[in-house]
Amino acid sequence: MSSNSALERTISKVLSQKETELISKIDSAYQQSLNNLESSRGKLEAERTRIIESARKQAENLKRQIVGSGRLAARNQELLIVENAVNNAFEEARKKLAASGNKESYRALISSMIEGSVSSVGSGEVIIECNKSDTDLVKKIVADLQKKNPNVQARVSDRHIDVLGGIRVKSEDGTITYDNTLDSRIERLKPLIRKNIAQMLRGEA
Repeated sequence: MSSNSALERTISKVLSQKETELISKIDSAYQQSLNNLESSRGKLEAERTRIIESARKQAENLKRQIVGSGRLAARNQELLIVENAVNNAFEEARKKLAASGNKESYRALISSMIEGSVSSVGSGEVIIECNKSDTDLVKKIVADLQKKNPNVQARVSDRHIDVLGGIRVKSEDGTITYDNTLDSRIERLKPLIRKNIAQMLRGEA
């Protein structure tokens, strides 16, 4: 009986020690888990902050892109409106000029063009080109000019050019060309007209 009691005490002692070790290990594992959780919480918070900051930057970039695209679209729309207005204005001008072909004012304009262009090209014979409908008028003006000033050496080309009106003068060797057509004059005015229309659209005029 005494032997059994000693064995029971030994077993109880061993179990008590194992229980203590087990509790200690469980407690240690628990503390480690708390530490890991706290560490993970810090990492998660940092990751959350990084994600939010990244999303904010992407939103800002998208906003700038949208604003930039809107401004570009508005600018393109303005340019389109300006170009359409310019083209419409000059189309009306072309119609009016075409209708004035037989008027005395048009004859005076062509006469002034010929005198100025011949003088600009310089010495030697010059060749004058014009459209088909103006050929007789240009020939008559050149003949009248040569009567007043025999030193004027000019002849009207049999080759017609596709222009609204006016003339194109070339030196005999073709090295110098003076474009004094109505079409070229209109084109030279376009940049100024575009600027004026754009200023009107912006309320600057």
